[in-house]
Amino acid sequence: MKIFLDSIGCRLNQSEIEGFANQFRALGHQIVSHPGDADVAIVNTCTVTVKAAADSRKQLRRASREGAQAVIATGCYVTLEPEAARDLTGVTKVISNAHKDALVADVLQKPLDEIAALPYIREPLPGDRARTRAFIKVQEGCDNHCTYCLTRLARGVSRSREMFMIQKDIQAALDGGAQEIVLTGVQLGAWGRDFPTPQRLSDLLKGILTHQRIGRVRLSSIEPWDFDLNMLSLWQDSRLCRHLHIPLQSGSDRILNRMGRPISTRAYHTLIEDIRAKIPDVALTTDVIAGFPGESDADFKATQAFIQAVGFAGGHAFTYSPRPGTPAFSMEDRVLPIVAKSRNAELRVLIASASHEFHERFIGRTVPVLWESRQQNQDGFRWFSGLTDNYIRVFASGEGELCNSISCVRLDAYYPELNAIIGHVE
Repeated sequence: MKIFLDSIGCRLNQSEIEGFANQFRALGHQIVSHPGDADVAIVNTCTVTVKAAADSRKQLRRASREGAQAVIATGCYVTLEPEAARDLTGVTKVISNAHKDALVADVLQKPLDEIAALPYIREPLPGDRARTRAFIKVQEGCDNHCTYCLTRLARGVSRSREMFMIQKDIQAALDGGAQEIVLTGVQLGAWGRDFPTPQRLSDLLKGILTHQRIGRVRLSSIEPWDFDLNMLSLWQDSRLCRHLHIPLQSGSDRILNRMGRPISTRAYHTLIEDIRAKIPDVALTTDVIAGFPGESDADFKATQAFIQAVGFAGGHAFTYSPRPGTPAFSMEDRVLPIVAKSRNAELRVLIASASHEFHERFIGRTVPVLWESRQQNQDGFRWFSGLTDNYIRVFASGEGELCNSISCVRLDAYYPELNAIIGHVE
């Protein structure tokens, strides 16, 4: 059977479809790059924003329209709006997050024990960037109560995967050629707390770093109150990437309180200073929401000032997306959409400026770059694209095959259009 897999949203969704692909392949089925070639199309959906839900519906319709014989919808959108998903043209089956671990067993009508016992042999999905990075799911669900977020409803409470299961996935990724392991989860910093004998994320990192074959380990997003300062000593190991994505969401304490985020701007800033003191040249990126209910001009200006004071290496600005079922949906003092969008645009400019400043600090340095992809023009000229461990996008020309290898690169000039640096391989 031919299977098409697609994912909308977070890296956790991406990690899950890589797991599906492994199971299907292990049982002799083929993963294809186009829904029109598929007997079955599976779409792992998202609902974190109105746009994400719309994109999920669009991809489900596309899979049917382009010829997939059966379309299976799973993920967060499906979990919260199962009837709406079932009503979409072409959708033949809906599988909620609660039953996602048994998806392949369900599709193939196989015992779950048989699926669980399959060997894990990682291969990149068609169209993915070589075999460079592997997204490894370490945790599921969330115990936070952010008033704007549907994820806790869609994913449930925090549940950690056992160390041996994570190590198995990492071994398969390394055997498949991955040079970088990216640890993903809904609430990554909660890993291990739900075990009978509680553990910490630092314990997981220590266990992973004992593996001698690992080239790089990167953390995905981690909430500021979940960051354990005792972890900082682990960055003495150069394989642990100097990049941390720590969501802010607002630079106003009043709005943070309305958002249900248990931190103050002062505590957040202190955390950032502590991290920078222990991890030289660390890239600190963030998320921020514009136009949350009740956000005044003064609150917005506080957010602008805070972003400038912190000096992030990059980040994302989102316009508040009202989601039925969240406490924020019923809050009064909604910000006019046109105002929220205008504020979003201003925040993007601030973040871009801060990112530019961060990149400029590295001009003239020679740094290791893990090459992910290449482009070649008609004259045979090759441009390679890759990332430093602190998440600077680098482009350079080169001979031979650099993809999925690490080279020392001299960084020559900032390229603002791509928020990247042009360099040359030494």
